[in-house]
Amino acid sequence: MEEPWRWSEERWRAIVGKIRAGRSLKPDGWPHGARCAVALSFDSDHETLTLRSGDTSPGRLSAGEYGARAGVPRILDLLRRHDIPATFFVPAVTATLYPDEQRRVVDEGHEIGIHSWIHEFNSTLAPEAERDLQFRAADRLETICGVRPVGIRTPSWDFSAHTMAITREMGLLYDSSLMADDDPYEIVEDGVPTGVVELPVEWIRDDAPYWMVDWKRGVLPHMPPSSVEEVFRREFDGARREGGLFLLTCHPHIIGHRSRVTVLESLIEHMREAGDVWFATHADVARWCLAQAGRKTGGA
Repeated sequence: MEEPWRWSEERWRAIVGKIRAGRSLKPDGWPHGARCAVALSFDSDHETLTLRSGDTSPGRLSAGEYGARAGVPRILDLLRRHDIPATFFVPAVTATLYPDEQRRVVDEGHEIGIHSWIHEFNSTLAPEAERDLQFRAADRLETICGVRPVGIRTPSWDFSAHTMAITREMGLLYDSSLMADDDPYEIVEDGVPTGVVELPVEWIRDDAPYWMVDWKRGVLPHMPPSSVEEVFRREFDGARREGGLFLLTCHPHIIGHRSRVTVLESLIEHMREAGDVWFATHADVARWCLAQAGRKTGGA
């Protein structure tokens, strides 16, 4: 492999330009006069984080099983109490293991999004394998839930050179895997606008960096719930101040623990107290942004 410092300008420009942030889709306002949109998301990885590596450890599998047995029910109860819709990104293997869980998610008014087949490292796959798994994952979710997903969050928030083409071929409304902005934007591929909305993620708005156990390195989480809550609150307050989007990524097997789910409830109460927040699924945020952009340009 040639060292990057030897690359020609043409080569590194092509790499940088493959997937870029295009026009901002941040609207001038949100529904009902809200100053800020809040999109809560939960990646129901469960046992797939262990299975994807070929690991068969019952101990590590049980840590994922916790997400289904305790995390998701606790989260759904919390969302119901506060009457808040959310988006659950679900690997197909998770959905197959826990079909009733996904049906409950949909029945209670939440969105199901694509999140791989078995949380595979999609960016390392051959193009035909990546395409097959993404289509199969969507098909399996539709079969189980009765609703065809319109959005995707790639496993580990990674793209291959072919991911965007697959997403466009599927006609998906949005992606939620990239980090080029705080607010929604249109994805550009090879200099061409794709029409796909990006709802940006960020590691500081994710529970995993603060609390996820790294089994291989023996790293244990060390941040107390109060510190994580402070980060999330400050991110929300900033989004509200700027009239933008606050998107939070959580994992049922992580945030679902007793000491941590209180962070989510306290955060929701803080956002409710603001009084001018629109809680929405990712799909609803993407549709609103596209509709407002269309009005700006005189489109339908």
